[in-house]
Amino acid sequence: MVKELLFATTNRGKAKELKEAFKQAGINIDIKTDADLNNPPEVAEYGRTFEKNAELKAHEMARFSGFLTVADDSGLMVDKLNGEPGVRSARYAGDHNDAKNNAKLLVELGGVPLKERTAKFNTTIIVSMPGHFDKDLIVNGQCSGLILAAPRGEDGFGYDPLFYIPEQDKTFAQMTTDEKNKISHRGKAVRKLIKELPGWLKQFN
Repeated sequence: MVKELLFATTNRGKAKELKEAFKQAGINIDIKTDADLNNPPEVAEYGRTFEKNAELKAHEMARFSGFLTVADDSGLMVDKLNGEPGVRSARYAGDHNDAKNNAKLLVELGGVPLKERTAKFNTTIIVSMPGHFDKDLIVNGQCSGLILAAPRGEDGFGYDPLFYIPEQDKTFAQMTTDEKNKISHRGKAVRKLIKELPGWLKQFN
């Protein structure tokens, strides 16, 4: 098993979730992020799918860093909005501003009753080994819920304060990291990653 990997992200919330999941699985890997690199590139996410955007980040950051690299692309797909914001979730109202993104989403769903505000989160994770970009490991995870008319909770990031899970009677932002990891799209994708990573890495020994 490798001793370190790069999680190609500037999102501290995502990094915290991944580190916690690896720790709970007993996998002792030093997880670095873009913040640990010297002047890393900004990857243009021009893909039309979650998988393509994750691939763009994984390949470019693996080339730059020389590390085994994990990259993800996640997004919220609202049924009433024909799957929007989708791959544009982080930039829905402009440039990576959670408050503005949430505000725009609420405006777009104005007047729609709660039972019709169905949505799902998707995470696609790609793992790339430098020099072997034809052998990427790809996993996905999804979680369904409802979009509330007002935010609830102080934790989480992105659309977490609006994404409500009826079975838990909580939004993602009202959950602990452990609670969220058990049911979230990213949690499901990370569990698949943890399960498949050791076997996938054997081909490079």
